[in-house]
Amino acid sequence: MAKPNYSFEKRQRELAKKKKQEEKDAKKRDAKASAQPDDATPPADEPASPVTTDTDTTVARPKVHLRSTKTADAGS
Repeated sequence: MAKPNYSFEKRQRELAKKKKQEEKDAKKRDAKASAQPDDATPPADEPASPVTTDTDTTVARPKVHLRSTKTADAGS
């Protein structure tokens, strides 16, 4: 009697699982693409959303403290 090849069976299950997941993702991408309108520009009666830049001061950023080289030299 032939011995079962468990590693082959496991690999086949993994491939089937991967294929099923890819089909599911493709279906989601298609649904998302069909839900979005073809014309991505906003209508003329609505103002365009403001573009944020790095110079926007409304965003709180953490303060970074750098060690000065004077204190490192003074300790030697």
